Amino acid sequence: MPLQPIIPDRAEFVDVLDLLRRGHELVQHGQCTGSALISGGVVYHSVPTLLRYGLLDTVERPDLPPGARCWRLSERGRVFADRAWREWRRKPLWQRVAVRLVG
Repeated sequence: MPLQPIIPDRAEFVDVLDLLRRGHELVQHGQCTGSALISGGVVYHSVPTLLRYGLLDTVERPDLPPGARCWRLSERGRVFADRAWREWRRKPLWQRVAVRLVG
């Protein structure tokens, strides 16, 4: 049986994927936890997983300060995000709430 990827906060991961699939960009202003933002919200855990699985493409933005990075979904990421969002919405509400409470 293949090992499943470890995603520290599945609810955050799905939320970030949904915002990315709706056209938002993910911006990171440093290397510490909590330095990534999307749509005004802090992203604590999902950036390394998104990058490790090739779900993001770098966006070159001249208005970013030095050291900041910006990403949007890659083609692979878009396919993955659409599938993940469909699967998330198929789960019963009680399961989605439980995942939000325990990660």
